[in-house]
Amino acid sequence: MKDLKTGFTDRLTAQQEAKKALLAKFKPKPAAPDPEFERLAEKRAAEKEALRQQHELAKAEQRREKAEKEAARLAAEMAAQEAIEAEKRADRKARKQLTKEEQKARRDARYAARKARR
Repeated sequence: MKDLKTGFTDRLTAQQEAKKALLAKFKPKPAAPDPEFERLAEKRAAEKEALRQQHELAKAEQRREKAEKEAARLAAEMAAQEAIEAEKRADRKARKQLTKEEQKARRDARYAARKARR
């Protein structure tokens, strides 16, 4: 068993020792360099580079897909525009043909009127 008769000085020294032990926890400890530190740093750098390349490839793929979609959209737009223009040309030709036929009919009518007058 412990000695229950502790004096003031004993308690005081115990308190001081406890305080010193508590303060010792907060003191910085001497740092020993990790022997694996350089290797780990190289490994992390290699992983980072590999990840960067993957991201770069993914971005390049996205840019390529976007360019393909844009090209397809432009081609469809151009095809639609050409179809509209072809339709307009066909209408214009039909109108011109009709106009030519009307002119011929008028000319024939004038010719017939002239013949009738004689």
